[in-house]
Amino acid sequence: MSTTMTVRLEDDVKNRLDQLAQATHRSKSFLASEAIREFVETNEWQIGEIQAALSEADAGDFACEQDVQALSKKWQVNAG
Repeated sequence: MSTTMTVRLEDDVKNRLDQLAQATHRSKSFLASEAIREFVETNEWQIGEIQAALSEADAGDFACEQDVQALSKKWQVNAG
């Protein structure tokens, strides 16, 4: 199932979308829908990770000092 919505675009973005649609032989609607779907999925994932991290922090689930030092040593680079 799908629905229709109206979106305002800057002229430059609309022109670029027109060119992309022509070059890919896809409709502007298809490309816009795919872009919005990817944006929503990425932001849902990011918000979910942030919420999970906040829950861990609220529960006091932090790395211990030894873990932090071990990780620091692992990634330490000798620039000299």
